[in-house]
Amino acid sequence: MKKGVMRPGHVQIRVLDLEEARKHYVDLLGLVEMDSDTQGRVYLKGWTEVDKFSVVLVEADQPGMDFMGFKCLDEQTLDQLHQSLIAFGVEVEEVPAGELKDCGRRLRFQAPTGHYFELFATKEQTGRYGVGNHNPEAWPRDLKGMKAQRFDHCLLYGPNLDETYDLFREVLGFDLCEQVMTPDGKRVAQFLTTSMKAHDIAFIDHPEAGRFHHASFYLETWEDVLRAGDLISMTDTSIDIGPTRHGITHGQTIYFFDPSGNRNEVFCGGDYFYPDHEPITWDADKLGKAIFYHDRQLNERFLTALT
Repeated sequence: MKKGVMRPGHVQIRVLDLEEARKHYVDLLGLVEMDSDTQGRVYLKGWTEVDKFSVVLVEADQPGMDFMGFKCLDEQTLDQLHQSLIAFGVEVEEVPAGELKDCGRRLRFQAPTGHYFELFATKEQTGRYGVGNHNPEAWPRDLKGMKAQRFDHCLLYGPNLDETYDLFREVLGFDLCEQVMTPDGKRVAQFLTTSMKAHDIAFIDHPEAGRFHHASFYLETWEDVLRAGDLISMTDTSIDIGPTRHGITHGQTIYFFDPSGNRNEVFCGGDYFYPDHEPITWDADKLGKAIFYHDRQLNERFLTALT
């Protein structure tokens, strides 16, 4: 039986200066600019993604994430999930088709962590950028910067992780891949997937609701991650940490900031997941090794720099 929620679909990121952000996400990160709209929003995608866009940039007074969207199997599934969300006690806003350019109707709701999420089933498909779907070449020859392949996941900080866990598990059908537990049995971090990936969304317990830690983008190889580090230095981009390896998910990673202070991650590798896998559990006092396997300790910036 196919899952109703298939994969991450998009993230809308608030930026302070749209032109600076465009240079960062297109020229450095290597996303492809696909469109813009009358609201001034810019639409981007990774080159391997088949949908028209996966990242929306919007100029605002404060940085952060407006919402993250997940793509569902079809419109009938979207209707079923609408009823399931209401039955679970979640207030749902219906956003009409076309409010995001070339995207169908969306269902928007707020998770107990304070973050807004969307479900949708229809979006224009433009195919893999530069190679298409028929006898495709290995990669487009006009890619820029880090050559990000896809928008992969978000890590979000907020309270009420247990209630959010129930929502994503019981209504949306996500599986728990990894978790961080305190000695008294409290889950303080949860990594959830709706696919075979190590995670499609992750949450860390935090007293402030609705905080955005990072949006993550997939690269092909460890050499690509090292090259991303070179590009970060060449462009005097603010770096957080890396290149290094995660303990959780085992991905190889580097973190840096866009000009507005939103954190980005690019990574390669990582674990896979099947529904019969038991969740991997980390003790809270091993969180440093869990996040940064080589250093085995968290820097203060990683814990506190949120938008």
